[in-house]
Amino acid sequence: MPAYRSHVLLCAGGACISCGCLSVRDALEQELQRQGLSDEIRVVQTGCVGSCDLGPVMIVYPDEVFYQKVRPADVPKLVEEHFLKGRIYEPLLVKSPETDNLIATQREFAFFNKQFKVVLENCGIIDPEKIDEYVARGGYQALGTVLTERSPQWVIEEVKKSGLRGRGGAGFPTGIKWELMAKSPGDEKYIVCNADEGDPGAFMDRSVLEGDPHRVLEAMAIAGYAVGARKGFIYCRAEYPLAIKRTQLAINQAREAGFLGKNLFETDFSFDIEIRVGAGAFVCGEETALLASIEGKRGIPRPRPPFPAVSGLWGKPTLISNVETYACICPIIMRGGEWYASIGTEKSKGTKVFALAGKIQNTGLVEVPMGTTLREIVYDIGGGVPNGKKFKAAQTGGPSGGCIPAEHIDVSMDYESLAKMGSIVGSGGLIVMDEDSCMVDVAKFFMDFCMDESCGKCPPCRVGTRQIYGILDKISKGQAVVEDLTLLEELCMMVKETSLCGLGQTAPNPVLSTLRYFRDEYLAHIVDKRCPAKVCPDLVRYTIDEEVCTGCSLCAKNCPENTIFKVDGEKKYRIDPVRCIRCGVCYDVCRFNAVIKE
Repeated sequence: MPAYRSHVLLCAGGACISCGCLSVRDALEQELQRQGLSDEIRVVQTGCVGSCDLGPVMIVYPDEVFYQKVRPADVPKLVEEHFLKGRIYEPLLVKSPETDNLIATQREFAFFNKQFKVVLENCGIIDPEKIDEYVARGGYQALGTVLTERSPQWVIEEVKKSGLRGRGGAGFPTGIKWELMAKSPGDEKYIVCNADEGDPGAFMDRSVLEGDPHRVLEAMAIAGYAVGARKGFIYCRAEYPLAIKRTQLAINQAREAGFLGKNLFETDFSFDIEIRVGAGAFVCGEETALLASIEGKRGIPRPRPPFPAVSGLWGKPTLISNVETYACICPIIMRGGEWYASIGTEKSKGTKVFALAGKIQNTGLVEVPMGTTLREIVYDIGGGVPNGKKFKAAQTGGPSGGCIPAEHIDVSMDYESLAKMGSIVGSGGLIVMDEDSCMVDVAKFFMDFCMDESCGKCPPCRVGTRQIYGILDKISKGQAVVEDLTLLEELCMMVKETSLCGLGQTAPNPVLSTLRYFRDEYLAHIVDKRCPAKVCPDLVRYTIDEEVCTGCSLCAKNCPENTIFKVDGEKKYRIDPVRCIRCGVCYDVCRFNAVIKE
């Protein structure tokens, strides 16, 4: 390989592509060529770096200089300063919110230096479309080692020793699952990767497939060897076109290199993988619904037992794990199960990837050891809540999870601790809320999602989620009575206990957790007919402070219902409270803070 003075790692994950990173790449390559630097500076298109709110992002190695929000127009000056004059181009550096100082390198940025990367160790480092770069980082060495030096039982024991638990939500011990699968009788078995990531605000699995797809392929082949399977399927939702494209390219490259197909590493073991694209139904994240969809049937769950390890795809034993679970396998094989078990807590081993979103300074993907506190993630890595607002709650586990209030911000982020709080780790969604978030509205949002995504097969979920949503809607409009809270809790427990699959069984979690920790907020909606966070439109009132009003008429001009009129003989405006539809446009357009929201 030719030697380069510098490598520019340009994030080309889904978020940065949407921000225009491909235009930045083209401008950078053209400017380097114009300056005669193409032979000295190599541009590498990587997967997701993790800091999604700062895109397009580039990191210049070997100095690790971190540039953010790069635009094509910035490129000529950046090339001149950094690559010709040898000076860091300060206008594109991150500014520390605490000290207002510029952060020059990636290792100085708390968002990165407080993480512990196992799953994401290659993401943002290698070009995911080039198998050579994965191999150069030790790729396919684990597969070669187990096929030529280790027995299937050794692999299973090492995974059991690691303490790895399924990262898709349930947290079932992975080694135990592999062992049960290996013992299932039958010559035909299947390996399935669940990449149907449907939680609002979650994008962990997508980013792994976009940034390091070969790691998942290698792990699936290792799993196939361990349990006696020869065929694998990756089930990915159609909304992830970049992940599908890069994974299919990786499959093609792996076949060509001999890492997939027949007689791998000149052994008698053969294994191949196909992609199946789902239509985006949230319920297909449930394993039996997923299997039905792969078979070409309607994606609805079926009762268990029998479990997929006994009767899965086409009635054959099937091992199902999600993307992040498979992404842990190769490090476990190469570094040892005991090494992996040394990370995390006593019962929750290893690391966990969280998609940090919502009212947070630094949004994106973070990977931390299990047991890291919520406070550390929100403040040390996430940079805290912006605009001086107070942290109110964090929703973990998506629609299946619950809300953790501010008084429990020091909770350990592991399976057992979150379960005690009425929440779950789930697939890893972590949405931060500040004081302006209404918890009734949050519960209503997630119930609306679950109601819409219910497959309709079982009445408790099909009817129950709709009834729960109806009560929440009444509360948000100030039409409920106190007795409705008892009915709401009873409905939630009924849906949890009688639904067929995990969608219905966990759908009430956001409602129950908000009732547990924010009951006063529910009572304010019901008894006082007000929304403390001033979010629910029917319980919000808009008035104009005539002493502050300048008479600019912006509010009146933008009112969609013409409910704002001028006071007789004055250059002041008022809002007709009867005709006002509480849309909030007047509040948004007023430049003088004359419109009061209460």
